[in-house]
Amino acid sequence: MKSETKLKKSIRGKTVVITGGSSGVGKATAEAFALEGCNIVVAARGKEALDETVSLCRDLGVAVIGVPTDVSKAEEVAHLAETAIQFNGRIDIWVNNAGVMASGKFEEIPMELNEQVIKTNLFGYMHGAYSALPIFKKQQEGILINNVSIGGFMPAPYSAVYSSTKFGIRGMMDCLQGEISDYPDIHICNIYPQIQRSTGNMHSAKYSGLDFKIPPFAADPRDTAKKIVELAKNPRKDLFPDFTSLLLKNIYGLFPKPIINVASAGMRMMMKAKNAPPDSGNILKPSSEPHRIYGETMLPVPSKKTKLAIAAGLGLGLAYMILKADSGNKQIKNS
Repeated sequence: MKSETKLKKSIRGKTVVITGGSSGVGKATAEAFALEGCNIVVAARGKEALDETVSLCRDLGVAVIGVPTDVSKAEEVAHLAETAIQFNGRIDIWVNNAGVMASGKFEEIPMELNEQVIKTNLFGYMHGAYSALPIFKKQQEGILINNVSIGGFMPAPYSAVYSSTKFGIRGMMDCLQGEISDYPDIHICNIYPQIQRSTGNMHSAKYSGLDFKIPPFAADPRDTAKKIVELAKNPRKDLFPDFTSLLLKNIYGLFPKPIINVASAGMRMMMKAKNAPPDSGNILKPSSEPHRIYGETMLPVPSKKTKLAIAAGLGLGLAYMILKADSGNKQIKNS
């Protein structure tokens, strides 16, 4: 009798390029692919932090190189691709992950920072696709994975330019899906995780007066990295890696205007109570310490079951607030 258990697809020996691999989800992703036995080409702006990720992967027994790269510059991403080809003769998987964020009132964030957010996030993913897809077409196979974030479906309050880049990435990749549809073994995959318990928040630019720590229900970067590996093994167009990301996407789809209004009102209340000095974060320079995977949370991290319960409760509470606010608005209009 044949076993009904399907053999797991192996990606051992595949060459993987990962941008933004010096900390957070990028570092966790490099680790996850190394654990699968892949050859790793990791990129980031800061050489010291990049070397730490290289050492992490090397300690796991795989071939790895670090390539200092600013993804906002097309020539540096082209060099990254060329180096990866020289490293192992091909590129099997390319993970677009490098990203930056600036929060605060739109007109109070320096334009130089706003423009760099677009260059790093949107142009960075464009440069990655522009370098990887011709290689994939020549090979007749390859997988491009884009870590977009839930921000590709719903805006982050008081982060207008960041949100524009995430919506833009989703639109660009949807279009490119059509362009490679006649290549059956080339795949473009998008993952939409919720807020991460990573160092990303610690490194971001803040012009809101707020410097709060990560909420305890944030997703584990290593869990997100596992989902990225899963996409490499079984490609699919879109993936919401956990219950919370899918819940947020669906609730926003039902109540887009009330959600952003309620979230923005909450931000305004907090911004009135705080007055931290402006911080340009890692927008214009490599991320400062720490270069680890995990960031600091405001409270102890609960168990996964508790996280699900909290997420469900927050979702229901938010839905109730929106319905109540919407009902109140209708009563005012009808009076």
